[in-house]
Amino acid sequence: MTAGAMSPIRTADDLRGRSAVVLGLARSGVAACRFLTDHGALVTAYDRRDAATLSDAVEALAGRPIRLALGANDEAAAHLIEAADLLVTSPSVSARFPTTDPWLRRALAAAEARGTEIVSEVELFLRLTRARVLGITGTKGKTTATALTGAMLQAAGIGSVVGGNIGTPLLERATELGPDDWAVLELSELQLPTISRGADVALYTNVTEDHLDRHGSVEAYRAVKARLAELSARDGTIVLNRDDPGCRDLALRLPPDALAWYGLEPATDLAASVAADGWIMLHAERLLRSSEVRLPGRHMLANVLGAAAAASLAGAGRAAIAGAIAAFAGVPHRLETVIERRGVRWVNDSQATIPLASIAALEAFDGPVVLIAGGQGKGLDYGSFADAIVRRCRAAVLIGETAGELEGLIGGRVAVHRASSMAEAVGMAAGVALPGDVALLSPAAASFDMFADYAARGDAFRAAVADLEAAP
Repeated sequence: MTAGAMSPIRTADDLRGRSAVVLGLARSGVAACRFLTDHGALVTAYDRRDAATLSDAVEALAGRPIRLALGANDEAAAHLIEAADLLVTSPSVSARFPTTDPWLRRALAAAEARGTEIVSEVELFLRLTRARVLGITGTKGKTTATALTGAMLQAAGIGSVVGGNIGTPLLERATELGPDDWAVLELSELQLPTISRGADVALYTNVTEDHLDRHGSVEAYRAVKARLAELSARDGTIVLNRDDPGCRDLALRLPPDALAWYGLEPATDLAASVAADGWIMLHAERLLRSSEVRLPGRHMLANVLGAAAAASLAGAGRAAIAGAIAAFAGVPHRLETVIERRGVRWVNDSQATIPLASIAALEAFDGPVVLIAGGQGKGLDYGSFADAIVRRCRAAVLIGETAGELEGLIGGRVAVHRASSMAEAVGMAAGVALPGDVALLSPAAASFDMFADYAARGDAFRAAVADLEAAP
């Protein structure tokens, strides 16, 4: 028997008695399973991986009456989906993404046609929480901006939680947060198509291009990114980067009175800017000197400005914002200094998965760079990145699937080395780096050809650098 359409979920009480299937047992899937079960739903957890591989997730579900369908074949999983009246999907799973398996796209499309409710963990949180929302998105910089904004609100004593794409699911806290609390949410292009509620404050770091393998075109990707602003425009404020062409284009489809702007150039009409004398200005008043920002590069300074503007709109005072900026050393895998060894600064920027991010990383440092780059491509153009490598690098060590393409663009223009592992790449970089150089991992590509994710890639870099330090 197949499930039929039911009334949409509006409160936690609407979950009672629902037959729910959670697709994917990553962190958001585990949180969804626990929350749904605790509120009376009948939950089945599906993941193509087996129980042994998912032992930590299984342990996190212990003690709850959750049916596990781990390692189930495609046919069995399709039957589970057919019988459900609520589907909670991983952000990467969609009937509209060509990167989702064909059988699963068909099953989800059929469920939509039947009227089955399909939601993500973050969408369920947005429906059920009473908290005010500060949503942060962008092609790059959103994790740094989210973490820093959360630190600003915490320093100001404002009740707040930080989560979303930054790695902390908030669904289990949905019903405990009150209307005076703030939920600071990093929202990726995977999560944005699923949301139906806007934010009280929506911050954009930039809108360039990424994930063309999933969305097919720059226009389609930018349309997805625009969803947060469009949902927020009526009752909220959208904070945009005036230095970014994508943000300026986005503003054309939004009401001007819903917008607040920030930018790196001196301007009295910006909520946050940098004055000619180097002071960061917040609402046309001095906040702190830009030299006090510990994050390297102009793109990181732009993230600081955006976070300051957003936090001020959420009620944070100037002293708290300035103190949080001065104390903030960054987040892992984003221009993270690992160590300085024999005069060489080793920097982990594994999160740079597109050329634009790696170009910004190269420009963040004054001295010569020995670059480790390459990985799984996303269908993006590497021409400008290649020119930046030639302009800024002493040498490049290339890894992963895009190594051949990059070598074809920079070979003969800069010294090139090829490595088959991160340990080998770090060893090669150590062999050519000189005192005063920066040895930088900034791949300009996804990690999935060699690693589980960008964090695993960054951890491998850290480990290889640590092995250098331990060597005689």
